Amino acid sequence: MFYRFARTVIGFALGLFYRIKVSGDAHQLDGPLIFVGNHPNSLIDPALVFVVTHRHVTFLAKAPLFRLPLIGHVLRALGALPVYRRQDDPSQMDKNQGTFEAASQALKLGRAITIFPEGRSHSEPHLTEIKTGCARIAFRAAKEGARVRIVPVGLTYAQKHRFRSWVLIEVGSPVEVAPLVERQDPTDDSDAVRRLTERIADGLSNVTLNLENWEDLPLIQTAEALYAFRLGERSRDPERIRRFAKGLQLFRREQPSRFERLRDEVMTFRRRLQLVHADPRDLTLQYRRSEVYRFVLRNAAALSLGFPLFALGCALYSGPFLFVRWLSRTIRVAPDRVATVKFVASLFLAPIWWALLTLLAWWAGGPLPGAVALLGALPLALFTRYFLERRHAAAGDVLAFLILGSRARLKARLLVEGERLAAEIEALVAELRPRVVGPADEPAAPRAVNARG
Repeated sequence: MFYRFARTVIGFALGLFYRIKVSGDAHQLDGPLIFVGNHPNSLIDPALVFVVTHRHVTFLAKAPLFRLPLIGHVLRALGALPVYRRQDDPSQMDKNQGTFEAASQALKLGRAITIFPEGRSHSEPHLTEIKTGCARIAFRAAKEGARVRIVPVGLTYAQKHRFRSWVLIEVGSPVEVAPLVERQDPTDDSDAVRRLTERIADGLSNVTLNLENWEDLPLIQTAEALYAFRLGERSRDPERIRRFAKGLQLFRREQPSRFERLRDEVMTFRRRLQLVHADPRDLTLQYRRSEVYRFVLRNAAALSLGFPLFALGCALYSGPFLFVRWLSRTIRVAPDRVATVKFVASLFLAPIWWALLTLLAWWAGGPLPGAVALLGALPLALFTRYFLERRHAAAGDVLAFLILGSRARLKARLLVEGERLAAEIEALVAELRPRVVGPADEPAAPRAVNARG
């Protein structure tokens, strides 16, 4: 009962905090499963497993989390198992035998468990070393008859610390454990454990963003935006960005001279666009007078009708919003834990603030205002955020119009340069596609989800 309640609440909250896109489907997978994921975002990462599957999942979490006042109680109520790491307390490592036994027993009963085999949350631009614990648990259960499958789950965040940013959850192809068990030396598990760990690492690398350094990210984002511009599609697609990152590694390694030339040209073009506050999409816009009038009228109407509600929302919710922002900046935590601080603080603060607004409205005006506050607080909060996002986007369109709309020659030069680069990137994509996206790696159609239950 508590698991279902927690899954519903946390899933709903995640759908408000992030824009979530899922590629692949794990809902149809039954039997003993181990979900393995990369770990760039602390407690947010395991919470996103609620979006991947409706099954009851047993989480393995580092032991220090169980000592935290609130989080520890939640983990124990969810039936999570502690993992004792050498960096936390070497003297506790022998307790992992009990944890591994409990995990393998869960698998033998046909249940699902979740492990993050890197062993720690981090902000590296690539996967870190994959530990062998997952493989050992899988072999322990498989040797006792469980048909264990390991499911890679890749998490790619656009801006993991930012509210309403995109996150891609990509479910990879399951890894069957039984064939490795059948071929292993019955007297020595070490070689089989190593090979299975390598299979897990390969599966995760196929569904995650792996960069040599963070400086490559602006290059990839600009190249992806030019490619989307060429195809007439929306840019900043997290799945396409991940594949561009994989292609970048091949391109840099195999054609270093061509890579350096194209990199310099793309980054120079990026800087020119930044100087005029534009992106490739803005270069093809034709500012017809009728469309400009419609844009002005539409936004004027939105401002006149929506601004009073937006102002009310700002007045009511600026307090908790600013508190969460202040808390995330005041508490000195690693970059991979900023989103966790924001999410957990919001998760506990939001219902308290909601209840407080309802009580104040009831006290000031009676049952009817109290009911209005109770039923309208959440829709008003969502509208306030939506209004802010839309007006921010409109302001960017206005700025691009003011700069490019009256400078036709500059716009024409940028458009020619952008089309040339986009054509070269398209040709490069066609060249590398067979090795970046093989037939077996083609994902299911992506779906956007709200994760609300």
